Amino acid sequence: MAGSADAQLRNEIGAALGLDVAAVNVTGTATLESPYPVSDLAAASVAAVGAGVVALRAACGVGEGGATVRRELADAWFRAGVRPVGWFAPEPWDAIAGDYEASDGWVRLHTNAPAHRQAALRVLGVDAERAEIARAVKIWKAEQLETEVVDEGGCAAVMHTVDEWKRHPQGQAVAAEPLVAWADTHGEAASDWRPTAERPLGGLRVLDLTRVLAGPVATRMLGGLGAEVLRIDPPAWDEPALAHEMTLGKRTARVDVHDPESLARTVRLLGRADVIVHGYRSDALERLGLGLEVRREARPGLVDVSLDAYGFTGPWAARRGFDSLVQMSSGIADAGMRAAAADRPVPLPVQALDQATGYLMAAAVLAGLVARVTDGTGREARLSLARTALLLEQARGLPRAARFAAPEPEEGELMQAQWGPVRIVPPPFDVPGTRVGWDRAPRAFGADNPTW
Repeated sequence: MAGSADAQLRNEIGAALGLDVAAVNVTGTATLESPYPVSDLAAASVAAVGAGVVALRAACGVGEGGATVRRELADAWFRAGVRPVGWFAPEPWDAIAGDYEASDGWVRLHTNAPAHRQAALRVLGVDAERAEIARAVKIWKAEQLETEVVDEGGCAAVMHTVDEWKRHPQGQAVAAEPLVAWADTHGEAASDWRPTAERPLGGLRVLDLTRVLAGPVATRMLGGLGAEVLRIDPPAWDEPALAHEMTLGKRTARVDVHDPESLARTVRLLGRADVIVHGYRSDALERLGLGLEVRREARPGLVDVSLDAYGFTGPWAARRGFDSLVQMSSGIADAGMRAAAADRPVPLPVQALDQATGYLMAAAVLAGLVARVTDGTGREARLSLARTALLLEQARGLPRAARFAAPEPEEGELMQAQWGPVRIVPPPFDVPGTRVGWDRAPRAFGADNPTW
């Protein structure tokens, strides 16, 4: 549909990735209700992966044909693609995380990580009681509290309007960035990757240095196409509420890169990888000894895809951030509040910035592999949640490409995860002759040795 949200999103995504996303056939019904075209974003970002598979098979000479996306399945994966059967995962939000009214606006505290929780409590000078926190926040100016919590090492975000974010220095920096920022790497090294039409990423080694949620979505998708994904976590890290979602199709190991011997082991792992996907803040890998030059030297021809919350330029380039915080900063939560005539922030119905950016990262890996097959040169790609938020904002108000309807239950594959059985939602896209599926059940972090 010309001039629709669907067309604009797919055209912009395709241009950013160098993939023919517009050619992907999209069918089905949208099921995510929102003032924003969230279902269109879901379909478009999944279509980017489908377009990447088509392009990679063609470049490798292992298959022809197009891709098809089912909207309701794309929406289902944006909700939760791995669903417990007969058991319940822990609550994903910390008890004190959420939106609080300050003296002059709203601020969100993200406290899921223990260190971020303690930072917020230190600034507020209260114990971990929600009512007490609400009273304490009420006497603060929102931006002052945001600044203090961030300076203390925590995570917070003031709710801006869309216009306020456009005028904000970081909003302006993000608007000047491309949706996907590309750079070439140099050289090429031997690889065990042997693409086939059925498993185009069969034998491809992906080093996964990501955290909730976008990065793990990307590497999970790569695993579904046959890649050997090795996720590395520090010794104390845990994501109990989402481990069953984030480890599907992966091996998981723990490595303390602050230890010189363990860092050297990680560099050796990188030296045998084809792809690295990382979601650390823009300066963090440099401090850990895994900076850009180290990565380039360790693995010539590497496809290197990275994620940042607030972009890679501007005063917030190194700021900690998550989907819910970026929704507050960028005006999405305020626009939702106004559309619903509510008296508090109204976010998107799913963590769409994380999910969409994750699929775009997976598509960037596929586009990078196409380039490597074509000219022997690796690629680096950078994406951010804030830039995806801008993509979504620019499509708000355009005609929707499909009506809304209640989601239909889908019966997918049943797997036995470590915590109990899980049902895997059917893949959201199809390319004839390619199997999209996961060969490893979800597992706990650190379940495997840090080896290929």
